[in-house]
Amino acid sequence: MNIKAFIPIATLMLAACSPAPEPEAVGDASASAMPAEMVAETPESAAEFVERVNREYLDLFTEVGAIWWLRATHINHDTGLLAARAEEKWARWKTGVAEASMKFEGQAMSAETARALQLLRLDTSMPAPRDPEKRRELAGLITDMEGLYGTGKWCPEAGECIPGTELEERMATVRDPDELLAIWQGWRQVGIPMRSRYQRFAELTNEGARELGFADTGDMWRSGYDMSPDAFRQEADRLWQQVSPLYDQLHCHVRATLSEEYGPARVPLSQPIPAHLLGNMWAQTWDRIYDLMEPYPGVSEVDVTPTLVSGNYSPEKMVRSAESFYTSLGFAPLPDSFWERSLFTKPRDREVQCHASAWTLAGEPDDVRIKMCIKQTHEELGTIYHELGHVYYSRAYAHLPVVFRGGAHDGFHEAIGDAIVLAMTPDYLHQVGLLGEPVQSREALINRQMRTALERIAILPWARLVDEWRWGVFSGEIAPENYNRAWWDLRTRYQGVAPPVLRDESQFDPGAKYHIPANTPYARYFLASILQFQFYQALCDISGHKGPLHQCSFYQSREAGERFQAMLAQGASQPWQDTLQELTGSRSMDGSALFTYFAPLMGWLEQQNQGRQCGW
Repeated sequence: MNIKAFIPIATLMLAACSPAPEPEAVGDASASAMPAEMVAETPESAAEFVERVNREYLDLFTEVGAIWWLRATHINHDTGLLAARAEEKWARWKTGVAEASMKFEGQAMSAETARALQLLRLDTSMPAPRDPEKRRELAGLITDMEGLYGTGKWCPEAGECIPGTELEERMATVRDPDELLAIWQGWRQVGIPMRSRYQRFAELTNEGARELGFADTGDMWRSGYDMSPDAFRQEADRLWQQVSPLYDQLHCHVRATLSEEYGPARVPLSQPIPAHLLGNMWAQTWDRIYDLMEPYPGVSEVDVTPTLVSGNYSPEKMVRSAESFYTSLGFAPLPDSFWERSLFTKPRDREVQCHASAWTLAGEPDDVRIKMCIKQTHEELGTIYHELGHVYYSRAYAHLPVVFRGGAHDGFHEAIGDAIVLAMTPDYLHQVGLLGEPVQSREALINRQMRTALERIAILPWARLVDEWRWGVFSGEIAPENYNRAWWDLRTRYQGVAPPVLRDESQFDPGAKYHIPANTPYARYFLASILQFQFYQALCDISGHKGPLHQCSFYQSREAGERFQAMLAQGASQPWQDTLQELTGSRSMDGSALFTYFAPLMGWLEQQNQGRQCGW
């Protein structure tokens, strides 16, 4: 089931932020595959079983959720121990639930109960083996990998060690290619000790997935989309083929511009782009090199960072600014506990996981939080708007039985806040006092669309390939001795980027990306990159917007808010196709809104790319 009743439910703005690790794995000292509390004294019906599981979920989440919050906000040896033991307890219960749900197969039951049982069987991205020692081993592996990433630093020969968040910022602001290369190589040392751990992790989760009737862990992940695993893979391929022409045009122009900046020896015009020159540690988004890509220098800079700094916008004030957009649509204000329990700034006295994430804990009916180390930047403000999308989604479906508390599919959860961010137009930012009077000209429009495309279009192939790599690892198509080569083969195939220096199998570059050691499935971000524009277009239509799509902000539209909340309130209670249809009128995910939104920029890029050798 794709509910996360307390588990961190979200992510980043287009993968710049990311969900915290899910406590969904690992063992117990008991030799029993199913905990005693899951064995009823008298035979249960399927409906009675689901009802009992809903109650027990809430009880267990109260304890385990608090431990995982503590681990994310106080990273040390002791919280690692507590988290690993919570993993064991959680996995013992979860494994028992999943196996017990299978005993009802073939029995007569309502459609609602059948869906609940299906979701229960799928309710983990990290299926644990029945063997308690192996479950314990799996718990230790995921805790170790998450800890290695969370405390990771690069320690150059001269100078102090530099944490990952600071390295990410340097990648975004440094323009010297040699310094960028040193930073890029330095951070990737964090993945090296994960390599053997990840191999064993894959072996153990595959064993757990097979015990639940799946071919492997990737097959299980792809089963969570109301279609067969093969059909989902075909759907992902279809969507990629639909939107890849947008990426190809952007890639061609960015490569040509970087070649002018750094010279054709560093950036050959017919080859993949060196991965360290794109302003992001993983080259997943390129908006931080906008200063190099700006089509018309100095025309209509849409950056609220100066206002945030000069206006003394504290982290809390930035969050309240984001909240005000949602309340303008008719959503309820956030509870007092949100402001008391969220983490908005990085503490000085301890290690924390700074990757932005939204949390819903089950100990209280409305215990929602976000965890971020907020800086006064335009980018961070957008991330906050995104994270509150997760929070408001979870509040909308909180009335449902626990088993249905989740997104229609995981891409929905990521797309909600992203659709709101698209509505942060220059006119909206001016209306709320964050920006001066926006310039209205073709040049200003192209500049704005370029900044957005460097984020929203650039991420498409990255979001497509991360799980392609993991699916290959889980299926055995990618052998352990080829982990790194396969990673870069996929990155070259989809993204047209390449490592700036030779990488071999002594490294483990996938481990340098948070979602790999944290075991967060990534297809959700690819789907969200498409769905957010589909949602945005539908909400704009409902709000009565007239004119080009990119000019729309549905801020203060109660009609759009009502329809939005109605969709969110469905949670995972029905197939996502039904939920999508309620808002958009379509039962298919569709990238056509992307083309509509970026039509001005795409026309401009096609002109710029005339005579250039595109592709790689």
